[in-house]
Amino acid sequence: MTFDYETSPQQIEQESFRQIRALTDLNGLTPAQAQVVMRIVHSIGMPEVASQVRFSAKACERGLEALSECCPILCDAEMVKQGLTKRMLASEPFCFLNDPRVPALAAQKQETRSMAALKLWPPLLENSVVIIGNAPTALFRLLEMLESGSPRPALIIGMPVGFVGAAESKQALWDLHYSLGVECITLLGRQGGSAVSSATCNALLRCLKGEWY
Repeated sequence: MTFDYETSPQQIEQESFRQIRALTDLNGLTPAQAQVVMRIVHSIGMPEVASQVRFSAKACERGLEALSECCPILCDAEMVKQGLTKRMLASEPFCFLNDPRVPALAAQKQETRSMAALKLWPPLLENSVVIIGNAPTALFRLLEMLESGSPRPALIIGMPVGFVGAAESKQALWDLHYSLGVECITLLGRQGGSAVSSATCNALLRCLKGEWY
């Protein structure tokens, strides 16, 4: 059995982004925002989600600046961390979900491990890039921490996926980011996930490396 299909990585990528540009409404976006939106569409295979992406006023600028300074990258899940393009990273991203201290912290408060893991974030939060792609509870907890005076990250990429709390947590991020003094990129609604959120950070990293599509 044989199939007629493209095997060149370069040709596959070029054709993918040609189609994405043709199918996706990128009007009104800055060059960096367009790169992010195309990477999100590429990761989920749905051009229509472009209309659900939201950028705060200086989200890309602050994210690019922080990443160029080798800032900490904090991830809510190992899948998010593993989705980041390793050759573009100056240092290992952080994910404390499987830290041995976390189960006891979660049991003590009867909360999710994703929430408990954020107790270990404050020393790294200042001027970091935060990526939450899995757990709405982690995003809600981060907003609570910021409201209570925790250090401000340079950028929050908030794109948890699911049916319980996902849409609500992202809407809360979008509604409150200005008053909390943080920049954010989010994907409103139930859609999101590890691949989408890591793709967003990867898009910014590619911009820094001069890889534009």
